[in-house]
Amino acid sequence: MRITGTFIDEISHDIPHQNWGREEWDRDFAHMKAIGIDTVILIRSGYRRFITYPSAWLQDQYGCYQPPVDLVEMYLQLAEKHGLKFYFGLYDSGKYWDTGVMQHEIDANRYVIDEVWQKYGHYSSFAGWYLSMEISRQTKGAASAFRILGEQCKGVSGGLPTFISPWIDGKKAVMAASSNLTKNDVVSLEQHETEWNEIFHEIHTSVDAVAFQDGHIDYHELEDFFTINKKLADKYNMQCWTNAESFDRDMPIKFLPIKFEKLKLKLDAARRAGYDKAITFEFSHFMSPQSAYLQAGHLYNRYKEYIETL
Repeated sequence: MRITGTFIDEISHDIPHQNWGREEWDRDFAHMKAIGIDTVILIRSGYRRFITYPSAWLQDQYGCYQPPVDLVEMYLQLAEKHGLKFYFGLYDSGKYWDTGVMQHEIDANRYVIDEVWQKYGHYSSFAGWYLSMEISRQTKGAASAFRILGEQCKGVSGGLPTFISPWIDGKKAVMAASSNLTKNDVVSLEQHETEWNEIFHEIHTSVDAVAFQDGHIDYHELEDFFTINKKLADKYNMQCWTNAESFDRDMPIKFLPIKFEKLKLKLDAARRAGYDKAITFEFSHFMSPQSAYLQAGHLYNRYKEYIETL
C-alpha cells in the first residue's frame, strides 16, 4: 500500500512550525513526487485567527490576522509545477471546540467556499475539497454540517470531490494536551459500525471519500476496524482511504516521527482491507528529508526501500 497523498499543516496548531518559504516548499513537493505522492491536502485554511490566504471577510468577521504570504496560491502554483492535485481544507473557527455547536463552522465556511473558488478556482491543480471538521462518533450536527458544506463545495466547483478524515474513538484517542497516552472508555466494533452507518447514510451524496485516521487504535485492532470501514464505504458507494499517521502516538513526547515498523503495520492492514488510497498526516514534518526532525529523513529512506519491494 503506497502513500499517494499528504496533508499540509501550515497552521501548525499542535506541531512546530518549520518557517519554510517558497524555496523549501518547492523542494518538499519534489520530495513528495519522488515517492509517488500525487495529492496534497491543505488540512485547514485557517484556525481561529491564523489564516493561510488573505481573506478580507475572515479578517473582518473573525478578527483574523493578515497572513504575510498567500499560501493557498503558492501551494496551487507548486502543485501545478510538480503535477500534483491540491485539495482545499475549510476554515476552522475554533468555536465548535469551545461550544460543541457545529453551526458555527457552517456559518464560517459558507462565505469561505464561495470566496476561495472565485479567487483560486481557475488553477488546474485545484482538484477537490477537504471538509476539515474532525469527529469520531455521532457528534451532534456533524453529519448535517458535512452534508451542507459538501453540497456547497460541489455546487460551486462543478462537482469536484470532497472527503473527510474522522478518527476512531479507540484507546489512544486522548487530547494532545493531555499527558495520558491511553484511555479506558473506547468504542466497540459494533458501536463504530452502527454510528458510522448512520453518518454515511446522511452524507454519502455530498462526501465522496472517507479517510479514517489510523493512530487511535492498537495495531492488532487495525484489520477489524478497517474491514468495517471498507464494508460501510462500499455500501454507500464512497471511496475508503486510510489516513496513515506518520507520527507516533505511543510516546510521551507529542509528536515525533513514527517508527517505520509501525507505519508498515498500518499500511499493510489497509492493503489487506482493500482500501482505495493511502494519505498521511503529515509528510513535511514527519517524513520529509528536510524536516526539522532528523528522524523524518530516515523514515523517508526506509519508506523508499519499502516501496521498492512492492
